[in-house]
Amino acid sequence: MSQETRILGIETSCDETAAAVVENGRHIISNIVASQVKIHARYGGVFPEMASRAHIETIHQVVANTLSQAHVGLEAVDAIAVTRGPGLAGSLVVGMNMAKGLALGSGLPLLGINHLEAHLYSIWLVEEKPEPAFPLICLIVSGGHTELVLMRDHLTYKRLGGTLDDAAGEAFDKVARLLGLAYPGGPAIQQAAENGDPQSINFPRAWLEGTWNFSFSGLKTAVLREVRERQPELEAGVEPPRPGLPIANLAAAFQAAVVDVLVGKTLAATETFEAKEILVAGGVSANQPLREAFQKRSEVPVQMPPLDLCTDNAAMVAAVGHRRFLAGQRDALDIDVLPTWPLTG
Repeated sequence: MSQETRILGIETSCDETAAAVVENGRHIISNIVASQVKIHARYGGVFPEMASRAHIETIHQVVANTLSQAHVGLEAVDAIAVTRGPGLAGSLVVGMNMAKGLALGSGLPLLGINHLEAHLYSIWLVEEKPEPAFPLICLIVSGGHTELVLMRDHLTYKRLGGTLDDAAGEAFDKVARLLGLAYPGGPAIQQAAENGDPQSINFPRAWLEGTWNFSFSGLKTAVLREVRERQPELEAGVEPPRPGLPIANLAAAFQAAVVDVLVGKTLAATETFEAKEILVAGGVSANQPLREAFQKRSEVPVQMPPLDLCTDNAAMVAAVGHRRFLAGQRDALDIDVLPTWPLTG
């Protein structure tokens, strides 16, 4: 079978409506993302029902614009890859139904793609860099997931561990709200921390020795306790902090604790499993201190996607679709979405 493919990817797992056309799993022809950040900012997080409604309103135009931008029609596409899970059930259904309709009308193969796997393949879209060398230790770190995965070959995964409570991105969002910062929390905390001292407050690190798991709920509680001790008259996270609270130091110390654990456990796994490289992907991989810490502390190459491919997008879905298509995957038109689908291979 020829290694050349052109895949249409569709992504609606959370609050981005996205479509992309990718050639050969590496070359992005078009990639459009319609963000819902402004819709959900007032709630401090994603409101599931509103997310699915927004997807319904935009999905047709996003797909049409993507094909137009790529200067191709469905007759020039080899398959349609769509996020099947994990994600918000209502949001996933919108993308899946769009993909099923296109597949039914065109006769093209339908490929259901794991969202976590797609994040990993965002790194294969960086054409100017050589493809990652196996075996790989992969850290998937986003708003809903913190997973440490051993990847021995394409489409072959062993989950080593994951978060036992809040994902790292979720912790950023919750702490940002405690500090009266904007949503999404990752960029807001990074910006606030620029003028802070990460050593000013010694927040706890949950190392969970003997496992590859993560936990950030204790760290979040420690930030809450610090805010209440300094301003006990406020209900943290509900009322905005008053002048005098060291927002920059709190943000910097919290961020440093998250980065320390993510990097430390990933490097330990890299040594244990003798990985040749590290892949870091997902929305939190856009965090600059995290990127700098990996580059400074790792003895093996660390690959991360460019900032515009860190957050949810459909190009990464199409990149996986290329591999799945060549491996012979063809899904029935009656497949269901899988909101809690684990990454296995």
